[in-house]
Amino acid sequence: MEDIIKDLSVYGYLILFFYSLGGGMVALIAAGILSSQGGMDIRICIVTAGAANIIGDAALVWLSRYNKSIVMPYIKKHRRKLALSHLLIKKHGAKIIIFQKYIYGLKTLVPLAIGFTKYSMIKFNIISSFGACLWALSIGFGSYYASGYFTNLTIFDSYIAPLIFLALLGIIWAYFTFATRKKQHLDID
Repeated sequence: MEDIIKDLSVYGYLILFFYSLGGGMVALIAAGILSSQGGMDIRICIVTAGAANIIGDAALVWLSRYNKSIVMPYIKKHRRKLALSHLLIKKHGAKIIIFQKYIYGLKTLVPLAIGFTKYSMIKFNIISSFGACLWALSIGFGSYYASGYFTNLTIFDSYIAPLIFLALLGIIWAYFTFATRKKQHLDID
């Protein structure tokens, strides 16, 4: 067991960094729980996840702005969701850039949508940095202080948390499916 904790203290931060480039919520929650048990340092975890999240978002904006021909084949199936992200950015501005850190699916689409527009990269990076710091602090410390609940789950309770997580993902998926569906036009003769 000591070897596992030692390996996590060495490689855990590296895993957290790379995982947080594309989101990282699950890894940050796990790092918070491990930090509460002494396996990692919560402050280093928060800084690592926040920095990686800032870098990941900036890279997505840069990639979609300056390499559209490379990115387009990968997002061809998601054009309607990308258009929805663009509309959300127009409607809500900075709030959606911060909020997207917490929503699976928007994390990638919002930076890509911003890269396809003329939205200021400097403005985006400032707002995204603030959002990443807020995200890392809230998820990191939240999981750190709530770890007592997570570690004391019984076998029965441990099935409830994944079900709630899957239900939330299902609701998000249903929203995107509903919001981006093609409208059926009825031809009345």
